Amino acid sequence: MKFSDYVQHDAVALAEIVARGEASAGELLDAALAQSARAQPRTNAVCRLMEREARAQLKGPLQGPFAGVPFLLKDCAQDFAGLPTTYASRAFAKIPAPEHAHVVRRHLAAGLVIFGKTNLPELALKGVSDSKLCGRVNNPWNGDHTPGGSSGGAAAAVASGVVPMAAGNDGGGSIRIPAACCGLFGLKPSRGRISSGPAYGEYWFGASSEGVISRSVRDTAAALDLLTGTEAGDPFAIAGPRESYAESMQRDPGRLRIGFSAASPIGTDVHPEAVAAVNDAAKLLQTLGHEVEEAVPEIDGAALARSFLHIYFGQVPAMVAKARAQGASLSDFELLTRVVATLGGARSAGALTMQLLKWNDFARALARFHARFDLLLTPTLAHPPIRHGWGDPAPAEQIVLAVLDRTGLLGLLARAGLLDGTVDKIARESLQYVPFTQLANLTGTPAMSVPLHWTADGLPLGVQFAARFGEEDRLLQLARQLEQARPWFGRLPEWVMAA
Repeated sequence: MKFSDYVQHDAVALAEIVARGEASAGELLDAALAQSARAQPRTNAVCRLMEREARAQLKGPLQGPFAGVPFLLKDCAQDFAGLPTTYASRAFAKIPAPEHAHVVRRHLAAGLVIFGKTNLPELALKGVSDSKLCGRVNNPWNGDHTPGGSSGGAAAAVASGVVPMAAGNDGGGSIRIPAACCGLFGLKPSRGRISSGPAYGEYWFGASSEGVISRSVRDTAAALDLLTGTEAGDPFAIAGPRESYAESMQRDPGRLRIGFSAASPIGTDVHPEAVAAVNDAAKLLQTLGHEVEEAVPEIDGAALARSFLHIYFGQVPAMVAKARAQGASLSDFELLTRVVATLGGARSAGALTMQLLKWNDFARALARFHARFDLLLTPTLAHPPIRHGWGDPAPAEQIVLAVLDRTGLLGLLARAGLLDGTVDKIARESLQYVPFTQLANLTGTPAMSVPLHWTADGLPLGVQFAARFGEEDRLLQLARQLEQARPWFGRLPEWVMAA
């Protein structure tokens, strides 16, 4: 199959082409591998090629709704048996996974042909993708800018035409942020909708959800159908959909009440392009018959940011300890990861628990908002995709952190409570570009980024919609309506379409 034909179809359509015998799974794989080789010098989206494993798949019968469609995993929590899940860290680069993650098993059962893993920041800790192990990922729309994170490699691969959709996961915006940066559709499902097992019960205390980044709403709906459902040993089960998402997506969403705001919940600046994106989306919604009103949940955004940061303080020290127990050294981790591990290790179990308990307060406040409004509309990002290096600690700050880390003074200061102001500063500075996405993670509610806006410089800038717990169907219905009103599938970088 020619790339010009391959890139014009979403995953559902490609599966239909294979089923009709108009192209083989091998031809689709060849097209995906050729475009990956072409795109990789520009994007660095793929951190591990798995062509041998993909060719082995082709030898067996391919069945399922996506039979024969090329696919990429994210190198984070999506274990493929026998291969390392590196989390973009030297510390995990040589530890093979003992078995497939449930989501990987479901991808394979759906007939997806997995031929690689995508790049991310170390331990998926950032809204940019710039690990020391795998290198920086570049935005296909402009290589001087980030594709977002932590599923930045997945988004870069989809936006450069390598695959029509790719796997991601979202613990603080990691599907929605890169989707917004790369002109793609990204849905974070409700907590518990998709199993994180068997390696995890609730990944990141339940803040993280598995999913995909795609170019079409129907691909995401079909992927959610195959991924939905609990597995033996999962901590809890939530009610399944009344009908398949592929079916419910096609229904009219009706007249929705939508509250919107472009103000940062942590009081930081919001770029005029992000404000324009939300205002334009609100006007579009009105033309589609929806009731739109400026309104936000009554939630202390700064408190939510601090609570979100405590996920890192609980998880990063545990990940470091896990790697060290399997032979890694502290020097295998990047400096900022070591700093977060030290800060987290100095926090008491009581302090962590107090922050986790606040998630309930946020969820109750959001539920009160949803008693009045079906959806919440905000920017996905407070700023267009940032240039590489923006927001990084200054070189002098990195030197100081390195000295404090190396001498052990960082841990002493943290345990003495002398860095509490620093923690608040980290929360504010680390989230200034992405202050809107964490609410859905801490409350467990579904949210999506929809590619409705491009900046004057030609960069994508998505907008976010958040729904009540369990209402992915409503999000998909609205997304489908927006996709029809303002199509985005054919909008790809010029260099991609020039192939």
